[in-house]
Amino acid sequence: MDEQTARELLATERKRIEDEMARLDRANRRAAERAAEPQDRADSAQLDYSHAADLARVESLQEELHAVERAEQRLADGIYGLSIESGEPIGDGRLTRIPTAERTTQEQAAFERRGG
Repeated sequence: MDEQTARELLATERKRIEDEMARLDRANRRAAERAAEPQDRADSAQLDYSHAADLARVESLQEELHAVERAEQRLADGIYGLSIESGEPIGDGRLTRIPTAERTTQEQAAFERRGG
């Protein structure tokens, strides 16, 4: 994959993540405002559940953002598109679908089977 395409894919991925994080931040602020208002137990429980789900999603998005940062560093180092395990090329199709891919498809499957 050429460097410009990789940069564009990673920029698109970064924007998607940052936009969703901003949306969740706004939702959490609104939820905090609602939580300060009087409410019944069911409403309170729903707010607590929604807040917990949002916090889990933010944590997941932060991990995705770190993956983008690692991919951007690999691009800067001239090793983007090469497996971090074997150094083998990662297919362009995989990188197009998952711009932050760190392993070949086979290596990723083995990594996940090991519990990674």
